[in-house]
Amino acid sequence: MKKVSNDPAVKFFISVIGLFVIFFILKELQHIFIPFVVAYLLFFFFEPLNVFFESKKIPIPIIIFINLFLTVSILYGISRIIIDSLVQFGSLIPAYEDKLNHIISATAKSLHLKERVLTNFDMSRILKSINYTGIAGGIFSSSLSIIVSGLLTLFFFIFISVGHNQIFEAIRMRYVEKRVKSTLGQMKKQFKQGKEGIFSENEANEAFETMTIQRELRLRKTFKDITEQVQRYIVTKFLISLSVGLIVGIILRLFDIEFYIIWAAFAVLLNFIPNVGSVIAVILPTLMALIQYESFGYALIVALVLIIVQNIIGNIIEPKVFGDRLGLNPLVILLSLLLWGYIWGIIGMFLSVPLTAIIKIVFSNSSSKNMRFITNLMSN
Repeated sequence: MKKVSNDPAVKFFISVIGLFVIFFILKELQHIFIPFVVAYLLFFFFEPLNVFFESKKIPIPIIIFINLFLTVSILYGISRIIIDSLVQFGSLIPAYEDKLNHIISATAKSLHLKERVLTNFDMSRILKSINYTGIAGGIFSSSLSIIVSGLLTLFFFIFISVGHNQIFEAIRMRYVEKRVKSTLGQMKKQFKQGKEGIFSENEANEAFETMTIQRELRLRKTFKDITEQVQRYIVTKFLISLSVGLIVGIILRLFDIEFYIIWAAFAVLLNFIPNVGSVIAVILPTLMALIQYESFGYALIVALVLIIVQNIIGNIIEPKVFGDRLGLNPLVILLSLLLWGYIWGIIGMFLSVPLTAIIKIVFSNSSSKNMRFITNLMSN
């Protein structure tokens, strides 16, 4: 009689239940897992630089200090520029408010609309109805949460940098020594039973050493391939996003759009959110162009140029750079965006593609047929 535990249907449902449990834990403990994941992504990002430092015999504590100093300096510089631009933007809100009132009122009259809400549009009435106390409280709590998460991320980063090699050793002991010792036990058992008369005990021990070396080399190669591919993806994605921000900033500067630094920074961040991020990165500066120049034609030209740039980078350059091995099925991208967005909110949306790509890289390096099948489903 066939064992119930070997029934494919039972295995499938157990796997599904296990996935739901994992997602539930990730959602409930997101305040721990999000900093941990971000810290590991930072570790992979700095790994090429750290390998160079290690080749120069620089001590690990100094390398970690350099990583932290670079991270904090970059974040401080970027946040300082954005905050200064936002303060300047806030001082010009009354002027933009008058322009927006004029645009909406003039457009409504030109379309012969009779709704007084549009023909006599007044943005100040909408602003007065907003609960600023609740917004201020939300901003304060969000800022406090961001600070705590940032400190926790740096804390995790320090321990990951120190303990990453120990993780590899643990994996080596789990997947190499255990399997090899099991195989050796079977060989010795067969030797004692006389089924392997052609092997002496010394030859069996030599075979054990050879198998251990071969499995360890195979594991090291697989682990190295996974690490290198993850590093390449993270660094490449960051550089492409940075390139998008630079190009968008240059274009908006040429069109003389105000606060182009803010829109360029948004373009860098939103490029990590597939599809939806690119749309938002186009809409925001387009609205700025419309309010600034009060011209639909000028705003449309700005939008068309940005759309062309986003399509060239997102649909031509990025797939060519990543290649088929790192390419993801558009349906998988959409599902990952919804899934990680549900689990971890807006942060999950930013991390959805990197995390899904990392999962695909790990699966693609597995010898399991099921993992290969899932990899093929995820591939572009």
